Amino acid sequence: MSSASRRFVLHSGSKNIKREASRRHLEVLSAPPSPLPATDLIGQQSRLGRSIKRTGDVVFSIAVLTLGSPVLLLLAMLVKLSSPGPVFYVQRRVGRNYKRFGCIKFRTMRSDADEVLSNVLAQSPSMRAEFERDFKLRKDPRITPIGNFLRRSSLDELPQFINVLLGEMSVVGPRPIVDKELERYGEFMDEVASVRPGLTGLWQVSGRNNLSYSQRVRLDLAYARRRSFILDLAIILRTFGVLLLPMDRGAY
Repeated sequence: MSSASRRFVLHSGSKNIKREASRRHLEVLSAPPSPLPATDLIGQQSRLGRSIKRTGDVVFSIAVLTLGSPVLLLLAMLVKLSSPGPVFYVQRRVGRNYKRFGCIKFRTMRSDADEVLSNVLAQSPSMRAEFERDFKLRKDPRITPIGNFLRRSSLDELPQFINVLLGEMSVVGPRPIVDKELERYGEFMDEVASVRPGLTGLWQVSGRNNLSYSQRVRLDLAYARRRSFILDLAIILRTFGVLLLPMDRGAY
């Protein structure tokens, strides 16, 4: 076989693989919502699979928190010295089986963030619409200078490895959402709530806040339905890629 023929075969094979993967992805997303509650969906999951994933979460979290402790201490000092207020920000999020937990991040906002947000939303209809749509603001006046760096680099999320170690989150999973976002998931929420929310996931490596909210929901649902060791590994590797490559990743 000539080199040109081999290239044609390889190219055709690659296109066929991509088409097949796209077809399977559409089949996963087009399936109707499960009639079972999150508790029953959790009961149907493989205990061995859950044990392996949990073991990986614990080992990975201990490694990051131990080896990365100098970086964590440095970031904590920068947050403390940059503006008045606590080092950490803990927000109530929805976990597996709807169990609420305190999601830990480095504080990236001013101590009077709630007051600032109320004033901004009252004075700017466009920013109010943006916040009601995305639960975030691209140009957020509440964020401190060091907070802006932490958010764009995603370093503000490093303390969430404590949540992972406590069993409240997983290294990879759907986005940890707040109560106000539950209605956005509709009938699919039980499927998403059947797995632990993740520190990283399909949303984080696919554009983050550059995506529409409906796209976020579809990505979380796709992960809940297709989760596997191979998918988790691919997401972790891609997470390193989006962290290292200088590009607009939608983090703000």
